[in-house]
Amino acid sequence: MRPSCRVPLLATALTAAALTAPSAAGAAGDGTCARLDGVRVPGAAHQRGACLADLTTAGLAGTRYTDMADQAGLTAAATRSPSGVPGVQIDGYFPDSSRFNDTHGWAHDAQFVIRLPDRWNGGLVVTGAPGNRRQYATDTAVSDQVLARGYAYAATDKGNSGVDFHLDGDRPGDAVAEWNARTTQLTRAARRVVAQRYGQAPRRTYMTGVSNGGYLTRWQLENHPELYDGGVDWEGNLWTGRGRQPLTALPVAVARTLGRATDEDMYAAGFPRGSEFLWPYHEKAYWGVTQKIYRAEFDPAYDPDCPGPTAGSTPERILAPCPSDAAYDYASRPASVHRAVERVALTGRIGRPMITLHGDLDALLPKAVDSDVYDGMVEANGRARLHRYYTVAGGTHVDGLYDSHPDRLRPVLPCYLSAFDALVAWVERGVAPPADRTVERPADGDVVGSCALDTGGAAAR
Repeated sequence: MRPSCRVPLLATALTAAALTAPSAAGAAGDGTCARLDGVRVPGAAHQRGACLADLTTAGLAGTRYTDMADQAGLTAAATRSPSGVPGVQIDGYFPDSSRFNDTHGWAHDAQFVIRLPDRWNGGLVVTGAPGNRRQYATDTAVSDQVLARGYAYAATDKGNSGVDFHLDGDRPGDAVAEWNARTTQLTRAARRVVAQRYGQAPRRTYMTGVSNGGYLTRWQLENHPELYDGGVDWEGNLWTGRGRQPLTALPVAVARTLGRATDEDMYAAGFPRGSEFLWPYHEKAYWGVTQKIYRAEFDPAYDPDCPGPTAGSTPERILAPCPSDAAYDYASRPASVHRAVERVALTGRIGRPMITLHGDLDALLPKAVDSDVYDGMVEANGRARLHRYYTVAGGTHVDGLYDSHPDRLRPVLPCYLSAFDALVAWVERGVAPPADRTVERPADGDVVGSCALDTGGAAAR
């Protein structure tokens, strides 16, 4: 049983789901169930299909077909979600030796969900779980939205989940490397499932994701552009063997938590001025656990006793930082550590159109050490024509924090939806998106329901 507390996107949602009996609808042979018997997920060790009257969270909340607890904090309470999308849902898992994911009582990793709406527009959207959450984490933020547009949808738990994810694999970096492999595996399988269900392969396949899901978007478009037509990266995590990345910024935040660093130290590490009101919450719920479990993934020898065999058995132990991390200096660590990161590092060599969004008040993955750097990597590799980068004024890492600070923050989700529509227009109709810019608050003040990418500051290029 996971402890009932909430921790960050880069960590996991530790809340336990209360899943009830299924609420299936439709009889074999009707529109919802058409071709269900013939749908097989290639390579899956187990799958379970159901015909459902509504594939969105409005219809699935409280059933075993989603997990509202795993979505906690990712969207603002006032998020306007579509509903009434009938179709087929397939849950299952690929062969895997780790057992972190206990969804459905399976105690088996590499779990996935595939949703196939009755009214299909010919497209497929693929994502991976943010942080160390699981396959239902972005149901409200992504699945609901794309299903309502007619897309088939597929999501993976990335092959490991929870705050002990770093224990998966045989060598440093294995767990994160599996994220990429599982996303590729699901994309290939989902494309074939779509062909089985609708009688034709998807005309377009888009990759997208939030936080670590954004990292997956970047990696997939760099390494497997043949599988996708484009992607939207929502403040993706930046892993790079050299230069600024989370393991260079988070130790300073841990040091500040322990009273060993000043505000000026934070600014120098890349944390944005103006985000100070978010720091007390991040001290309690974000910085310590994120640094220790990701450092343990790439550099377990640095402090073998912390986190040790587990990141903790109580919320307090899980969220507590390792004191040794306050002095962690990634640049001076052995070459083996850098090689572990370089195994999963991004290059900026994207092969398909991609749009990146990042909030200017992100206090977990500050844009100065993340998307600003990645945008420069894309440009340095001569791929700027394939990339657009929008800074969302007032956005932070998780939209749920808007509910606590509606006067200072705004949800990023409306801008994400505008970016997704802009990507589709770019790919399918050749309509170039607005140039790079800062997207200011909408003139009507409706930050929950609207975001126009063509309003805001001057273009960067």
